[in-house]
This record gives sequence, structure tokens and C-alpha cells, in this order.
Amino acid sequence: MASMSGKDQQGTAAGDAGKNNIGNGRFTWKDRVRQLWRFVSRPHATAALGTLVVFGFAAGIVFWGGFNWSMEMTNAQSFCITCHEMEQNVFREYRETIHFSNRTGVRATCPDCHVPKTWIHKVARKIRATGELFHHFAGSIDTRDKFEAKRIKLATNVWREMKETDSRECRNCHNFDFMDYTLQETRASHRHQEGIEQGRTCIDCHKGIAHNLPDAAYEAWRELEAEMKAEAGG
Repeated sequence: MASMSGKDQQGTAAGDAGKNNIGNGRFTWKDRVRQLWRFVSRPHATAALGTLVVFGFAAGIVFWGGFNWSMEMTNAQSFCITCHEMEQNVFREYRETIHFSNRTGVRATCPDCHVPKTWIHKVARKIRATGELFHHFAGSIDTRDKFEAKRIKLATNVWREMKETDSRECRNCHNFDFMDYTLQETRASHRHQEGIEQGRTCIDCHKGIAHNLPDAAYEAWRELEAEMKAEAGG
């Protein structure tokens, strides 16, 4: 048998010394580095799975936190009016309405009226909003004249959505079941009770309460009602 070289003998002696140190409970920093390297380079199956689960869980928390942060950031009025189309048109109109300033101090902001509260509907609305970003960057309504030219179309889109959802966002604050009709003016009390009986929804009567009504608004509304009725097979 060939004899070991001096270098091989030194490596064997060092390995034996490391084992003896571990066996005797005396760990040097070199021993700890070797242990860590063996664990990383040849992990036990259970340890590898555990590490994967821990890192996956941590990554999931970071992703979910970031996703929710971005959702909430884009769900604020301050974000809505970063687009000058909104700030210079509908936001200025809204500032003159009772939804912005009133005797009770309760304010309904852009997302209160235009973004659903429930998670699944909120995500769906955010996805649809990508189309609005396209028109923002394309400059479709970047001047007052362009905005006014499209106001009837923009309003009709919102009316349709509110009609289809039974004015869901309005009902976050206003609900027939919670109304005390004896405290309302006679005309309002009568119309609200009539609305319940006829199965009407908020947007059927309350258009133009936060933004200016476009020209020919009521003609457009009647056309929309007829169109939706035809789509429903009525």
C-alpha cells in the first residue's frame, strides 16, 4: 500500500482533530463553519422542507403586504386627483356638493362612491381601471373641451355600473332599511317609500349630486334603461 503524502496526513490529522473536538464538546469557530457548510451543501430532507416552508411563508407575507399596501394607496382620494383630468374637472365640481361639505362633517370621497368595499369586487374594479390609465396616457380627455365632449359617455358608464349593482356603493351609507321617514321632508319620504315599492335604486333618481350633469342627461338615461331592459330580455 502506498504511503500517504505529508499533505494528506496533515488533512487527516486535522479532520480527526475536528471530530475529537466535536466529540469532546469543544467547538472552534472552524468546526462551526464546517458544520454550517455541511448543512447547507447537503441538507437533510426534513430540514430542507422546513426551510422552504419558512421562506415561502415569509415571502407570502411580504407579497400580500405589498399587494394590500398598493391597493390601499390607490384607494385614496389623494391618489385619484393626481390625474389632472380628475382634479381639474369632476373633483372641482364635487367640492361644491354636500358630499364634500355638510353640517354633520361626514365626507364621501372618490373611492367611497366609485370603489367597492368587498375584496373581490374591489380587485375587479381595479382591473377595469387600467382602461382609464390608457386614456390618461393617450390624452383622450386631457383638456376641458375633450372632457366635456366625452362627459355623457363617462356618466353613462358610471350609471350603468351603479344600476347593475343596485347602487351598491351608495348603500354603504344610505339604506332604505335604516331610514326614519317621519324625519324626512314630505316629498322625500313619499319618493323613498315609492322607490321601495317599485324596486328602484338610488341612481334612478339621484344623478348629478356629486358632479355636473352632462347635456341631454335624461335622454341618455332613458336610452340606457331601454338598452339594459332589452339586454335582460324585458
